[in-house]
Amino acid sequence: MFNQRMNTILKRELREKLFSRAFIIMTLLIPIFMFGILALQTFLMTVGSDDNTKIRIVTTSNIMTEKLSEGLSSLAFVKNGHYSFEYKTMDSTAFEKYIKEVKGDLIGDKITGILFLPENVLKNKKIQYYSKSPNNVNLSSKLKDPINKALVDIYFKNKDFSKKDVEFASLGVDFNGFRVSKDNTIEHEGSGNLVLSFLFSFLLYFSLLMTGQIMMRSVVQEKNNRIVEVLLSSVNSRELMTGKIFGTSITGLVQMAIWLSPVMVLISTSWFLLPEDLILKLSMSQLLYFLLNYLVGLITFMGLFAAMGAIFDNEQDAQSGMWPLMMLIMIPFFIAISLVNNPGSSLAKFSSIIPFSSIMVMPARMTLTEVPLWQIILSFGINILTMILVFMLAAKIYRVGILMSGKKPKWSEVVQWVRYKY
Repeated sequence: MFNQRMNTILKRELREKLFSRAFIIMTLLIPIFMFGILALQTFLMTVGSDDNTKIRIVTTSNIMTEKLSEGLSSLAFVKNGHYSFEYKTMDSTAFEKYIKEVKGDLIGDKITGILFLPENVLKNKKIQYYSKSPNNVNLSSKLKDPINKALVDIYFKNKDFSKKDVEFASLGVDFNGFRVSKDNTIEHEGSGNLVLSFLFSFLLYFSLLMTGQIMMRSVVQEKNNRIVEVLLSSVNSRELMTGKIFGTSITGLVQMAIWLSPVMVLISTSWFLLPEDLILKLSMSQLLYFLLNYLVGLITFMGLFAAMGAIFDNEQDAQSGMWPLMMLIMIPFFIAISLVNNPGSSLAKFSSIIPFSSIMVMPARMTLTEVPLWQIILSFGINILTMILVFMLAAKIYRVGILMSGKKPKWSEVVQWVRYKY
């Protein structure tokens, strides 16, 4: 299949893409952008979101007020001035009148919210929060544990329990995972591989979608500019498409290898000491599989995007017609992200083997659980077979569509192109 003419096309694509300014900028900026977004999100969630938060806590007993005051005053976010609390004691009847009186203060932001602990709170732990913005997840996540501890202390105060018993009842459950492997090793499992699973899924999703659109746009532009007619005077359509696909795929592979180079350094050297909870349980062979699997998936999707670009005459029509390809990328991405709930589920096993889906799901699954070797080989073999079939399908569509112009073809006509034998 490879000959001098196709190699010329391949070199042209590599020269235009691999050494372009856009490739260098995107390769450098994407990791900065991704980590910048995470840092910005963390910053926005932790800094400034709690400034001047004024909470008024109303209880039905003085004992409850004292316990809450004692527990909340020692918290860091109270000491640094981000949260301030006022305490009142009244029964439910008086509170109904009180909440109407301070309604203006809530609307006018003089008070962020009012937390009411009714008489039956020691039975059902149901707390009422009144605010202009009651769905404050940050506030509830910070206050639920200290309030729960205060309620437990009060509940057990007059019962025959020691202080240690009360402290034990106040503790939450902390899950520590240990991975059991076939090689008889049992190791503590932190959150490092969970981070890797998200990282692999996001990189695959972003790269396949971005590189695919670049391929489709390139085919459409060459078709509109009539450059393809000049190129086809020297090479045939299959050679042209093959050169473009492999050139773009090699570019994407190099870019992915650069993005994953920090992971390679972390797992192959001891220069950097990560916290125990962030240690990466990944081998170089798994990372090599990820890159090979990505290359096969990239070639597969580049064939589909090249065929899609050959069908349409302009980018607007091509963008509107590419939604089936986007679904082939988006659905596996959502499945891969959901694996954190149960990487050993039937959906995880099935989607990590079937065509298109396995390209994204199998790498994520391998980082979260031990996958049998036969399933990895089967998944990779199916991906190779899918790549070959897609390549044959795309070549037929590309051969006819690349020289078609004018009226936008119907999908029934595209099916005829595939069925046409040459």
